[in-house]
This record gives sequence, structure tokens and C-alpha cells, in this order.
Amino acid sequence: MGVTMERKDAAERYRAATAILPSRLRAAALSIPATQQAQAEELRLRAGQSMSVLLPEGEISTGAWVEPEDLETLCDIATEFSRYAAAETLREGFLTVRGGFRVGVCGAAVMKDGANTNLKYLSSAAVRIARERKGIADELAPRLFGDDGQFLNTLILSPPGGGKTTLLRDLIRRLSTGGGDCPALRVALLDERGEVAVMLRGLPQMDVGPRTDVLDACPKALGVPIVLRAMNPQVIAMDEITVPEDIRAASMAAGCGVGLLATVHASDAAELSEKPLYRDLLERRIFRRAVKITRDADGRRYDVEDL
Repeated sequence: MGVTMERKDAAERYRAATAILPSRLRAAALSIPATQQAQAEELRLRAGQSMSVLLPEGEISTGAWVEPEDLETLCDIATEFSRYAAAETLREGFLTVRGGFRVGVCGAAVMKDGANTNLKYLSSAAVRIARERKGIADELAPRLFGDDGQFLNTLILSPPGGGKTTLLRDLIRRLSTGGGDCPALRVALLDERGEVAVMLRGLPQMDVGPRTDVLDACPKALGVPIVLRAMNPQVIAMDEITVPEDIRAASMAAGCGVGLLATVHASDAAELSEKPLYRDLLERRIFRRAVKITRDADGRRYDVEDL
């Protein structure tokens, strides 16, 4: 896909995201230059502050003041005026929206028996503008297989905001679809944060391929045994290994002979070895390959290295 087409698609995604906003704020969001619309990563709404747009270099103000009522309206639009149907994710602080958007929300937690059951008096919202970049994994995926044709457990590495989730999504699509030098595989996606497939009432809003089974909003430590028992996957994919329980879940899957594909916040393998949590991951040799994402003036580059 050419750069011009990518920018056009990015701007269209931005405009689609603004449809979640109340009309006054939507007009303000659409008033920023088209070049910034194509680069926008999030729309940020904070009661009592000006709505801002998150760009790679930071937030810029739109000048449109956000009232608490605006956040309630956004929530109604995002849930298609059925908050009850979205109660399970709302209490976790996010909503999934038709079209593949995700809205993070903050407010007052409603506590019962030590657990949060709902959010009220909404105070902030972040509309994440997830974008599909189909094809970025096409040349990369075949390089993640060994000489014996088996998928090699792979980590995707980059600092926060580097594009790990976007690449993970397209790698899942590519592995699940197959073709060329890449066999079609059954992939089980543990979408704990709802950011990869962006499920809405059982239907993925993003293309994760025809042979992908999605377990949504489930911690990895609980999800790995479920998909191992229920779905007979050849590869388990998961986003953001961040806690020891995630590593134990990955170890369990690897011990069952299932391939693994996951992301980690790190610039490269050297940085992994400097952090105790990930040092343990390397010492266990659960993962064999790493895809390092780097970003420069020409865009993102994907380099494969052995672990």
C-alpha cells in the first residue's frame, strides 16, 4: 500500500472515530488539519478541560471544552444506548465500539464486596484510533518458522506506542490465513485488553483471520488452560506480557507443544535481559525469535533476531 493510500485510510479511520463524539466535539475534532487527522492516535476528553488529540509528538488542544454531560453522551453513543449490554467491560474501564474502536473511561468506581461493579460520574475518556495495516506481516511471517516447518515462539519488541499491537494483529491474520511460504494455522488469541480483535458481542471488529479463535477480556493465566482444553490451537497469541503470571501461562503453553506469539515493552533483546521479569523469560528459553520494531523518518522497520 502506498504512503498516500495509507494516509487516506488513516484519515478515514479518524473521521469514523469522531462519530462516537457528541456533535459539538465532533465538529472540533474535524477542524484540525488533515495531516494531523491521519497521524492521530487518540481523542482525549477530560471533564472541565479542552478536548485534545494525541499525536506521535504529544497532545494538542482542539479548544472545545468538555462537560460531564459530554462524557455521558459519548458513553451512550459508544454502547448504542445499551450500557447494560456493555456492563462487563465498562466496569473494567473500557468499551468496545463497532468499527474497531476502543474507549477507555475513568470515573467513580462503584464498589461491592471489594470489587468494582460499575463506573459512574464519568470524568475522562480516551478514544483509541486503532488502525489495521494489512500486509505488514506478509514478508515477515515466513521468517518465523524453523527449517522443520514449525513455528518458532516469537516476541514482538518495541517501546510503548511503537506499533506492537498493530503488527501482532497482522501476524495473527497472516498465520491464520496462510498461503505462500506460510502454512495456515489455528490461532487462539487471548485478547485480555480487547485491543487486538476488538470484539463486539462476539464479532471481531478487526481482521484476525479465518482460523482464529478469540478469548476476550480474560487474564492470560486463566485463558491459556481454557484454549488448550477447548480449541486445540497450534499457536497461542497474546498481547503485552507484563507480570509473572503471564510468563507462567506462556511456560504452560510451551510445555504443551503449542507455538507462542506475544508482545513486550522493550527496545531490543539487550533491554529484555536488563529487567528481572524478562530475564527470567530469556533464561527459560520459551521464545526463540524476536521481531524488533524501530521507527524513523521513513516509517517502521521490522528486524528479526534470534533469542
